[in-house]
Amino acid sequence: MAKPDNRADNVGKLQDTVQDTIENFREAKDYLNEHADEISTTERNTIEEKNNRRKASIRGMREEIKDEAKHQRNT
Repeated sequence: MAKPDNRADNVGKLQDTVQDTIENFREAKDYLNEHADEISTTERNTIEEKNNRRKASIRGMREEIKDEAKHQRNT
């Protein structure tokens, strides 16, 4: 039997995930700045692409936070 859907802590979990993703984004950006003359173009591109995916994920999670908060207010 499946567990019932407990959405009570979704907003908090999502906010934690957003913060972690922002921290990873900043660390990658700092790494690029600090090692700009040491890394290959391929490595730079890989990190930049990953950061672009992080930005998209952050936007999506923030929308989900809004949806979850709205759902909690309506229940």
